Amino acid sequence: MAVKGQSAAQPIDADAEPASGFSMQRLGVIAEPNPNDPREAWGILNPGAARGRDGQLYLFPRVVAEGNFSRIAIARVLFNAEGRPAGIERLGYALEPIAPYERNPKSGGGCEDARVTYLRPLDLYVMTYTAYTLLGPRVALAISRDLFTWQRLGLLHFAPGCPVDFYCYGDKDGLFFPDVVTDAHGRQGLALIHRPTYRIAQADGTVHLVVPPGVTDRRQSLWIAHLSLEKAQADPSALTWVEDTHLLAVPEQPWESIKIGGGTPPVMTRYGWLVVYHGISGQLVEGAHLQERLRYAAGVMILDKQHPYRILYRSTAPLLTPKEPAERDGIVPNVVFPTGIDQRPEAGDPEGFDVYYGMADTRIGVARLRLPQTPPPWHSQQITPC
Repeated sequence: MAVKGQSAAQPIDADAEPASGFSMQRLGVIAEPNPNDPREAWGILNPGAARGRDGQLYLFPRVVAEGNFSRIAIARVLFNAEGRPAGIERLGYALEPIAPYERNPKSGGGCEDARVTYLRPLDLYVMTYTAYTLLGPRVALAISRDLFTWQRLGLLHFAPGCPVDFYCYGDKDGLFFPDVVTDAHGRQGLALIHRPTYRIAQADGTVHLVVPPGVTDRRQSLWIAHLSLEKAQADPSALTWVEDTHLLAVPEQPWESIKIGGGTPPVMTRYGWLVVYHGISGQLVEGAHLQERLRYAAGVMILDKQHPYRILYRSTAPLLTPKEPAERDGIVPNVVFPTGIDQRPEAGDPEGFDVYYGMADTRIGVARLRLPQTPPPWHSQQITPC
């Protein structure tokens, strides 16, 4: 039985065993909206995840009030006697939309879809989230030493030398690498993956599709951005300053035919950087507020350890699709949306991961991600920078 302020897990069974050797097994629903809290009337979903300095696992879910007014909450994950995630304990709020760039006349405001990464070179946590601005979504940043007190840094900015100034575009799904990486020019620094929408909103409410110069695929795709480590060490506010960004991956498979987007922040494995991402298929209805004919599914990419702009492997078929009632029915139907990841060793599975994901934009589920015992068939891919 759940106690006040907690949510109990509801077990569901489903396994995906693709030929690649990667698999995801559902462990259950661990959070549903509190019917007595109007701040959660439209859902608790899409949580960032990070281990605190106390060793506890904390989630940072988006909680949505009526009218799509979103806050980012804090919760502690509760584990059962077998050591598996079983529910959450609500601990309050990390961010509420109070900054000017988090406010808008449509919903009132929004801090949405957090991802949290511990940056080892800076010894701090960085949260990327979607700020629902007057001109649409933008990637915003906040930092913390303890996961409970957060300092806003503002929106991502793009240096004049970037091939595209994505500050003018809608942008979502910021995923920081936790450690130093090397860019395509051989320079070491910090990096994040992001998903520009290729849409530019005007103050009059009109939105225009503007495909960046040199980009031949107009579908939303993943880009990799690089930042200066030295500048960030001197002043963490430099984490908002992108010095270079290039196309990383475009939709390839039928399960991601509409677009792809970021999921969980990269984590290092024996095969390389692991990124769980989402792909969307189905029928896109232009102008519709709710896209009920789309399907959000999840797959994985493996990026080269030294050169993460090289894709060594990506899913040809999804590992997780919306098939359970909690994933099919909700505020937005047919959605599994991965946002948090936690490495949790088990007997016989020392490198296994728990993936926390949004279910139909209403609830939070968790699935066990297992890596293959032997390397999958690599197919190294590198998109020529535009």
